[in-house]
Amino acid sequence: MSAANIGLISDCPLQRHIMQAAIESFGFQVIANSDPGRIDEEYLARHQQADVWLVILIDEDLWDDPIGELIDHAEAPILFGMGEAPPKQSRDYAKWERRLLSKLVETVGEPTSLAEHTESLNQLEVDSAASKTSRPLPHHIQPARREDPVQRAVVLAASLGGPSAVKEFLDCLPAGLPAAFVYAQHIDQNSANVLLRVLGRHAAVSIVEAQPGNKLYNGEIVIVPVDHEISFDDDGLLVFHDHPWPGPYGPSIDQVMLNVANFYTSKTYVILFSGMGNDGAIAGPLLKAYGSNIWSQSSESCASSSMPDAVADTGCVSYRGTPTELAEKLIRTIETEELTRERAGTPKAM
Repeated sequence: MSAANIGLISDCPLQRHIMQAAIESFGFQVIANSDPGRIDEEYLARHQQADVWLVILIDEDLWDDPIGELIDHAEAPILFGMGEAPPKQSRDYAKWERRLLSKLVETVGEPTSLAEHTESLNQLEVDSAASKTSRPLPHHIQPARREDPVQRAVVLAASLGGPSAVKEFLDCLPAGLPAAFVYAQHIDQNSANVLLRVLGRHAAVSIVEAQPGNKLYNGEIVIVPVDHEISFDDDGLLVFHDHPWPGPYGPSIDQVMLNVANFYTSKTYVILFSGMGNDGAIAGPLLKAYGSNIWSQSSESCASSSMPDAVADTGCVSYRGTPTELAEKLIRTIETEELTRERAGTPKAM
């Protein structure tokens, strides 16, 4: 399955530029980007491979004739009413971009093939067959027991290219690290078993699927379901809801971040890995205000950097690095926090 072909029409060059950048970041192909004055039957015939036309006009009254040509002769669906794209630096941009993605997915389907995603997972399983040695826990960090109160809930969020990055990250973590993990990955639900196998190989942490009534434990990674939303009750137990995740993809990384932070507050960490789109860009600034640490994978180390770049563009990301560097950053941060607590004479939570 190849990416859908998108045709863009706007009477504002800036809008066309913003729209093309957003659509290509989703993984779609922009095959036409035009001022409405160029639209006629001949132009549409040259771009008949378009799967959908997206129209955003600043002054609709000026373009009755070319838009009439589009309606009369275009073979693909036409999307009106998406509204002007706000400036990329504004708080409204991520919401506008998410609405655009949802409408495109509803109209032409997902931009990347789930089969290709599964194939990359299978290849990752082959590539990860060689044995690896986990790192020792720094001596300033007291090993955490599984049942100890969770002092850090780390959200790992990823989309396209994420599994290999997350595996590299996990392979660097030592056993006994006082942290629990929640993994939100845009993926086909049928690939969950492969994901469990791949991530669990060589990792010093346990990998489990989320189950109703369970809670987070130190040294354990809970994989979030794709097909329905989960949250935490007042006791920190996982609650499975009957409704799907909001947005075009499951799980919604924004909603996962918010649901984890709703219970763990400033104990929530977020690490965003490779992926397309901008999932996480809405919740990121909110969690930053709560006191959460938010880090992301560096652009050059990503298979697709759109998602971590979009979150970083909001100004909420305090550190970027390769998956290995992100693991080292987490270990160093925990070590610093434990040393600070020790020097202050604060006892470990029991």
